Order: sequence, then C-alpha cells, then structure tokens
Amino acid sequence: MIGASVLDREPDAHTTTSPIIEVEGLTRRFRSKRSETVALHDVSLSVNQGEFVTIAGPSGCGKSTMLKIIAGLVPASEGSVSIMGEPVRGPQKQIGFAFQRSALLEWRGVRKNILLQAEMRGMDRKHAAARADELIELTGLTGFERALPHELSGGMQQRVALCRALLHEPRILLMDEPFGALDALTREQMNVEMNRIWRETGTTILLVTHSVAEAVYLGNRIVVMSPRPGQIVETLEPGLPAEREYGPTMQDPRFAAASERIRILLGASQSHD
Repeated sequence: MIGASVLDREPDAHTTTSPIIEVEGLTRRFRSKRSETVALHDVSLSVNQGEFVTIAGPSGCGKSTMLKIIAGLVPASEGSVSIMGEPVRGPQKQIGFAFQRSALLEWRGVRKNILLQAEMRGMDRKHAAARADELIELTGLTGFERALPHELSGGMQQRVALCRALLHEPRILLMDEPFGALDALTREQMNVEMNRIWRETGTTILLVTHSVAEAVYLGNRIVVMSPRPGQIVETLEPGLPAEREYGPTMQDPRFAAASERIRILLGASQSHD
C-alpha cells in the first residue's frame, strides 16, 4: 500500500477489529505467447468483520481480478489470501458474489431464480424457501415472486441477483460493479438499499466501483487503486455514520472531503500512467 489517510473518523459500532479477509503481497500476471501483463502488484489489504469496503480505481487496474482471487476463482501469481484464517486455494463456498450483470434465467420467476442458488448448493429446501421469502421482503420484491426477468426493471433484476447471492447467508459478499449498467436514479436507489441491507444483515461487503460518489456513500472504508499494475494508493475512512440518507449524506462536508481526495488521487495516478 502506497499511502493511507483518515478523514475525521466517527466510531462505527457495526464493525469489529477482527479480520475476516487478509490479502498479503498479492500479484497477478497474465501471460500470452507474446507478452506478459501485470494486473496487480504487491497488494496487501485487511478487511474486518462487518465492514463495508469499497474499491475505486480506473478501468483495467485489477479491481475485479482481486475480487476473483479472493473468491478463489482465479489463482494469485504471488502472495496469499486468507478468509477467516484459512488460506484460499480454490472456490470459496461461504462467499456470495454479485456480478456486473444479474445473469437471471429468463424462464424462471423471481423466487425460482433466487432458489437456483439452493439447488446448486444442495441446501435444505424448507430453510432455503424461508430464507428466500425473508430476502424478497428485505429487498422490496414482495408481490413479484413469479415475475419473469423481462417483466422487471434493471434495478429489480439486480435485487433478485443480490437475493440469490445472499441466500446461503454468506459472511462475505463480493460485489463487482453491480450497479454500473443502471440509470443514475436507479443506481442511487440501489445504493440506499445496499446501505440498509448491510446494516440489517451485518454482512462483510467488498464492492468494486468506478463511481466516486458510490464508493464514498457506501464505504465505511474506501480503497483507492492506481492504474495497471494495480496497487493501493491510499485508504480513506470518511467517518460518515453507518445509517446514511442519500440527500443529507451528499451534503455532508465529510462526504465532500472524501470525494475530493479520491478525485485528486485518481487524477494524480492517471497523470503518471
């Protein structure tokens, strides 16, 4: 990590000081017959239980690659990743993963799309059904249980994908630019929804985004990355309260200070690319 800063931090009782994700000296290279690309270089990061950490950085800086390595979907070239003290050596079943696209099955309704996770994991049917109902209510999908994906708005489709990722009650949720394809208003609404879900479930969340506003609004800690090869330039703690109303949060001086700092860091890193 190149640098770190704290912006008037307000204590947050929602998180603990117990690390649940530990990344040490992570480097990832992609080789072809003609060249080698270093996506990540010497990245170290510790995420505590109950934290909502956002990762902001330019396109191609390795943000998504880091999530996939943490999930055990892609191997590291150098360094290590551990979850709850156990080294990651393959796909992690205890993790939930929300991708850039909802990837819903067009022939299945909302409830059946959510329960696809249960079928793939061999979960107890009654427990999975009860959990699906809880998540449908939590995300405001009540009344749409049988609706097909094409009958839903983009934001509702992402809510279904989120329910699917949370069905098995993962302690960690990884989110790879999940709201990037949504219009601005729907994206704001989903940000508010994610803040509420995080507070109500206590899930540890690691979210990748290109949006500075989204990174600051959602994160109780914000990791800023450099252009490829991706490194952590600075980590910010804006000190905003856990519960965040959109309008008042946007007008909070701490939000403005964190946003400005990130823009300066991204501008500086890109100017040296």
